[in-house]
Amino acid sequence: MKTMITQGDQLKKQEETLTFIAFVWFCRLIAVLCFYSGITYWIRLIGYHDGPLYRFDLMPVHWQVAATSLAVLFPVAASGLWMVVSWGPVIWVAAAAAEAVMYLWFPELFGARPVTLVAHGAVAFLYLVFRLALYRETRLAAR
Repeated sequence: MKTMITQGDQLKKQEETLTFIAFVWFCRLIAVLCFYSGITYWIRLIGYHDGPLYRFDLMPVHWQVAATSLAVLFPVAASGLWMVVSWGPVIWVAAAAAEAVMYLWFPELFGARPVTLVAHGAVAFLYLVFRLALYRETRLAAR
């Protein structure tokens, strides 16, 4: 069975191989995690949780900029990843890069979260492995 996926304005047929099905489920798992991250940033913005940085009007400016940006980027990335469209990973990279900059280069402002950095690195690595495997399958099928 073949599935039609869009890339830009062009329709491509992709065989539903085990690698492709695993890739779709990987993207959807990451989409759920992105949606969860977006929700946590929204909780921080609206002040639902108690804490010194858990209300927009009490946050320092650097947290206001970061939290509002990531509260938008993560759910948008989640929808793109869930649909397995080309712009989903691009938006995820923007959000992950923003968090990496926050926690890696400005730990005095945002704190250090090495687990988040490792998780983003692992997701990026697995995504690249899946894309290379799918490329290889496509090249072998074309022969």
